[in-house]
Amino acid sequence: MKITIFTTVFCSLLLMSCSNEPSIQKYFVENSGKKDFIALDVSPSIINIDKTKLTPDQQTALNSFEKMNVLIFKSNGKNDAQYQSETQKVGSILKDETYQELMKIGSGKDGASVSFVGDENDIDEFIFFAKNKDNGFAVVRILGNDMNPNNIMNMIGILQIANVDMEQLKPLQGLLK
Repeated sequence: MKITIFTTVFCSLLLMSCSNEPSIQKYFVENSGKKDFIALDVSPSIINIDKTKLTPDQQTALNSFEKMNVLIFKSNGKNDAQYQSETQKVGSILKDETYQELMKIGSGKDGASVSFVGDENDIDEFIFFAKNKDNGFAVVRILGNDMNPNNIMNMIGILQIANVDMEQLKPLQGLLK
């Protein structure tokens, strides 16, 4: 009897946690293998740096970074309708209350936004969404633990001085041609 009740409660909780609501994570999964999309997962090992030379704030920022997911849609002049549709989907997802917009730059055919999931002192993920009608768009998810806006600024500083492992970025070479 106890096993039946436990199983019923467990299954109910499992079903409640599975949401049919659109999310950036689901968008990545649905589109990562499609034509005109390039998906890339980047691990913290991309950053080759002597950690002893980092400030305590930079070390905290580096330790908070778990991985980065990149999804790029490449415009080619023949897929303008798809570009419009896909940018609207991403924009709609980011308008959900789950995502808090931190910053928005530009408008119209070119622009970028930075959003996050979590609260200001314990951010689970940052989402960068940049679009350019001529080139396409990119959605970047930065996942981590106990991240905050200062960590992101420190990570940018680390990336500027780090020896980046370009091998992990090879899938992006096709976009540069």
